[in-house]
Amino acid sequence: MTEPKRRRQGAVLLGGKEHAQPMADQALLEGREKNHWSQHDPWRVLRIQSEFVEGFDALNALEPAVSIFGSARTKPNDPMYKATEEIARKLVDKGFAVITGGGPGIMEAGNKGAYEADGCSVGLGIELPHEQGMNDYITIGVNFRYFFARKMMFLKYSQGFITMPGGFGTLDELFEALTLIQTGKVTHFPMVLFGRDHWAGLLDWVRGSIAEGGYISHEDLDLITVTDDVDEAIEAMGEPGQFGTV
Repeated sequence: MTEPKRRRQGAVLLGGKEHAQPMADQALLEGREKNHWSQHDPWRVLRIQSEFVEGFDALNALEPAVSIFGSARTKPNDPMYKATEEIARKLVDKGFAVITGGGPGIMEAGNKGAYEADGCSVGLGIELPHEQGMNDYITIGVNFRYFFARKMMFLKYSQGFITMPGGFGTLDELFEALTLIQTGKVTHFPMVLFGRDHWAGLLDWVRGSIAEGGYISHEDLDLITVTDDVDEAIEAMGEPGQFGTV
């Protein structure tokens, strides 16, 4: 029997014909019908507001935390999955909570490592076309409709980022964080890229085409720590509470 298609829309689970409803982000960005603003968007503003309120309410008492980003496609037998578990355990041992996107792969590994170390394991989920669901290792979970509301929670409640190998979503989170650090929207904010071989090509391009082309300063590259060493990644995060959040 075919597995039914399901996805979450905030607190709501959609299946069957209801699954065909547009995602909240999709409806927001693609809505072009006549009188769209007067009939729909003001109400959407209230929904967006509720996402921020729900996130702030759930996370306001969170201890100093580090966010771990990476691919949802990484399997449990992958060395990067194991490294992420170890990183999360050591972050908890140092006094940090761990925040991930709440899904499978690297996200699951981060939550698993934190959970098994008896730490605070946070998952910030997002509405996707097919139900991804929260992994089983989360102690605080919040589902979002809108990517921008979710990104705010990562930045507001994290002291630093550790970015494992990943795809477009990982790159999006990486470069948004680097932009906010570079422009001073967030102050001292440690950023680690874990896996030298994975990130080498990207960094060669950044140093060459972007930095040599004058599009960023060479000093901007000092914002990033690149390592294969778990302990170096942990050390780069500093001490809990050492660096301010948003």
